[in-house]
Amino acid sequence: MAFRPKTPKPPLDAPGLLEFAVRSLSSKMKSIRDLRRKMADRAEPGEPGEAAIEAVILKLKDLGYLSDERFAADYTRMRQENEKFGRRRVQQGLMQKGIAQELTNTTLSKAYDEVDEVALARAYVARKRMKQPTGDREQKQKETAKAMRRLVAAGFTTKTIWKVLRDWGAELEESDLEDSE
Repeated sequence: MAFRPKTPKPPLDAPGLLEFAVRSLSSKMKSIRDLRRKMADRAEPGEPGEAAIEAVILKLKDLGYLSDERFAADYTRMRQENEKFGRRRVQQGLMQKGIAQELTNTTLSKAYDEVDEVALARAYVARKRMKQPTGDREQKQKETAKAMRRLVAAGFTTKTIWKVLRDWGAELEESDLEDSE
């Protein structure tokens, strides 16, 4: 089968962009920045395309189809409930999606202030089927370090991670305990 290059799609005008944006939002929620980037690929180049993109974004906001506040709240809730991620991991995801820092902070404080982070970390461990370190001392240290890296990547604080590892019977050094508290 021969390789055939894709033919570029013709640029869309404002009504075409609106239809494109609605279809895009119907398949997956997006922040304003993400939708703007997606529409920029299909809009006319230059000033007319930028004006059409802005008009479409305003129209979608008026219709209630596009809201960074709702996106941030839904994204945070889904990451917390489904993925069992910690606060920092969700914060990184929101920043990557182009959500303003102030909105990110308020959304995260609403979602994570009442949550027991240790229980969330334990739920993450159970969800990922992480096992307690076994074997000789060196093997236990390696497995503990691996578990710690995974929990840090999931967005949990060191204090929370140490509490989970202590429950597993991990050997802790005094300097590690002082740094984490």
